[in-house]
Amino acid sequence: MPIAEPNWDLYRSFLSVLKEGSLSGAARALGLTQPTVGRHIDALEQALGLSLFTRSQAGFIATDAAHALQPYAETLSSASSALLRAASGIGRGTDAQIKGTVRVTASEVVSVEVLPPLLVQLRDSHAGITIELAVSNRIENLLRRDADIAVRMQRPEQDVLVARRVGHIDLGFHAHRRYLERHGMPKNMEEMKQHTLIGIDTESAFTRKLQPLLSGLASSHFALRSDSDLVHLASIRAGLGIGICQVRLAARDPDLVRVVPGQFNISMETWLAMHENLRSNPACAAVYTALAAGLEDYINGR
Repeated sequence: MPIAEPNWDLYRSFLSVLKEGSLSGAARALGLTQPTVGRHIDALEQALGLSLFTRSQAGFIATDAAHALQPYAETLSSASSALLRAASGIGRGTDAQIKGTVRVTASEVVSVEVLPPLLVQLRDSHAGITIELAVSNRIENLLRRDADIAVRMQRPEQDVLVARRVGHIDLGFHAHRRYLERHGMPKNMEEMKQHTLIGIDTESAFTRKLQPLLSGLASSHFALRSDSDLVHLASIRAGLGIGICQVRLAARDPDLVRVVPGQFNISMETWLAMHENLRSNPACAAVYTALAAGLEDYINGR
């Protein structure tokens, strides 16, 4: 006998309980009452014929079945949000009247340091467009529609994505003038080992790619390690030590000085990507065009 299709509200409550770990926390997050969320979970379990949570005094503990179903429920959630964003921009008339919601995803540093000035220009041209900015260093799944537009530091491989290469963002070692006045300017990578260095904490594909360029600098040489690029940037600006940041971004601040420029440079291809189904969405098309132009200006120092 086929399973009756549960209402989407049940899946939404399911995801919220997974995230919050309790009915009360999920109820607060969703703006519902605790009994309502409880009824949703009971109804979903009954409809699916599965036990999704173990009830305990410590809260709701997800079962293996819940973890197995989680990615599918998240896909439903992403599709629901994408449908609402797409509907908000359908049939809105001329450019001057474009309205809608567009979800953009970018890394921490790009979201905080690069995009806000571009969004000011976008609002001046299209005041009816609302931006949802998803700050994430991981690659959002545009195929699943977790976001409409993504700023990525690698070329998208999926054929169904519209991708535009906007240039290269260069990374280099930098330090604040205060730090260099106290500790001196290293002449080469070997002398860098005698300085306070700021680096990444957890090994990843990016750090493994970076390692051959570091000329023997090991994790033990880094006095501050963090996986947050914003922490790196703030620490450099505070004069804590020498760290890696975007060359174009550092050039905005006369107190930030490039260190060993001839011996260390990373050039990252920068792409703007959007699902091809969004070409005809006026709001998405307007944001895509504005971000592409703004990112090109940023990269080229205009």
